[in-house]
Amino acid sequence: MAIGDGVLTPAISVLSAVSGIKLKIAELHENYVIITSCIILVGLFSLQHHGTHRVAFMFAPVVISWLLCLTGIGVYNIFRWNSHVYRALSPIYMLKFLTSTRVEGWLSLGGVVLSITGVEAMFANLGHFSPLSIKMAFTFLVYPSLVLAYMGEAAYLSKHHEDIQRSFYKAIPEAVFWPVFIVATFAAVVGSQAVISATFSIISQCCALNCFPHVRIIHTSSKIYGQIYIPEVNWLLMCLSLAVTIGLRDTNMMGHAYGLAVTTVMFVTTCLMALVMIIVWKQKIISAVSFLLLFGSLELLYIPACMFKVPEGAWIALVMSYVFMAVMYVWHYGTMKKHQFEVENKVSMNRIVSLGPSLGMVRVPGIGLVYSNLVTGIPAVFGHFVTNLPAFHQVLVFVCIKSVQVPYVSEKEQLLIGRVGPKECGMYQCFLRYGYKDLQQENYNFENRLVSRLVQFVETEEESASKARADCCAEFGNSDAETFDFSVHSITLPDQEGDSVKSAHDIQVMTSGIRHVESFVLKDESLHILRAKESGVTYVLGHSYAKAKKSSSIFKKFVIDAVYAFLSKNCREPNILMNVPPTSLLEVGMVYYV
Repeated sequence: MAIGDGVLTPAISVLSAVSGIKLKIAELHENYVIITSCIILVGLFSLQHHGTHRVAFMFAPVVISWLLCLTGIGVYNIFRWNSHVYRALSPIYMLKFLTSTRVEGWLSLGGVVLSITGVEAMFANLGHFSPLSIKMAFTFLVYPSLVLAYMGEAAYLSKHHEDIQRSFYKAIPEAVFWPVFIVATFAAVVGSQAVISATFSIISQCCALNCFPHVRIIHTSSKIYGQIYIPEVNWLLMCLSLAVTIGLRDTNMMGHAYGLAVTTVMFVTTCLMALVMIIVWKQKIISAVSFLLLFGSLELLYIPACMFKVPEGAWIALVMSYVFMAVMYVWHYGTMKKHQFEVENKVSMNRIVSLGPSLGMVRVPGIGLVYSNLVTGIPAVFGHFVTNLPAFHQVLVFVCIKSVQVPYVSEKEQLLIGRVGPKECGMYQCFLRYGYKDLQQENYNFENRLVSRLVQFVETEEESASKARADCCAEFGNSDAETFDFSVHSITLPDQEGDSVKSAHDIQVMTSGIRHVESFVLKDESLHILRAKESGVTYVLGHSYAKAKKSSSIFKKFVIDAVYAFLSKNCREPNILMNVPPTSLLEVGMVYYV
């Protein structure tokens, strides 16, 4: 529904603003209004790639001008048409209205809710402004302006019942009509910009959680990570907004769909907020339930009223939400099935080592980065690779990229190194951990960071082992034979039976010799990694295809072989998302039967 809001908000905002021109040019055909709205929509979405930080300079002047216009027009209408309209602030009149109109009055709430929709778009800018600034702007400027604007419109309608369809523009004084019309059009563009940015943010987080096909996420600001741009989603939203504008041509029908989308988002947000209070904030359950009953009950008054508008245009919001939900479900289902296949068919290190002599395994110069979704074990793609081409690099690193459910991960915790198999194999495991708001694309120095952390890992590992073994040697020097296994050399202490007790000086000499040997081994392994880096780095990526098993149901075959296959072919490839140099890319094809 939130993504659908990103489609409906630009359409209804721009079309509503442009429709006011018909009051001044009555003979203007409706098609010209639609064409003008479409041109503005195309311009709006074309500006998105510049980033919010480049076009935001016009946001504050436009919004402030618009709110001041609303305030001035509202005050003018109050004093001119009905100065007693301030009594409408009392909730008694709302109760009288509902008791007198009953069902019809309750159904009218589906239209009344439009008086607050669009205001929530302010909070889509939390990635650009601080919460305090938004709260202050809402409390001292937005809310008073809206109250005065609606009071003024009500005052005008109390004397002009026949103008209910175009009450806003007809209530504008003749002298300021065109300036207000221009400001209203710009305000519609700015309001749409906020919702479009919110849609980008939602889809970005869904991609990080494997709930949406991979898309290209461009961070338009180097200082504020929340400012992003997604080309595919931007043009998809534009096409859908144009389709809604051209297909419906009616702001009333758009309003019904828009109201249902916004009220549903509000109610779901309230429910999730109650969970946050319990799980994250550790509040008492009674506090969360009270919050849910207070705000949820108010929102539930509006949702059924909006549902009655489904035949009158609200079906558009439902159709779009179901389509997006189906895409997200199929993608998540297929991705989880592929991951399950990888877990069940991962290759053990012992098997790779044992197959080496029989396959004539060859180690070629360089560093190979094998990307995998597995946290432990060797992916099936690598086993498929060495079976058909029994050769891999001197230094092999299995890279696993994981998105964690926190906004940011510190640089120290982003990259973790471990060892895979015996030390002689020269194989390592690398974990890359990103938060859903971390900047992943600008990783041009990833190779240097990785090699530096590999060398640091080897040094730390050897120094820790050296210290531990030296302590063991000093502690058990007078006991029975002890065998200490080192990286390359195996040093065995002689049997102490019949030997004289070693002095502290002898133990110190032995420990010194051990450290000298390990220092040599450390230097050798570090040089081995650095020389491999000089030979080049190759990115080995699996190009896997998911296929449903022959025994699968028809529905599963349709979901996997048709829908998921279509999404996989048309989404961004992993090498593009990770900015892998084409000259260093090696793809391994494999079919997964899920």
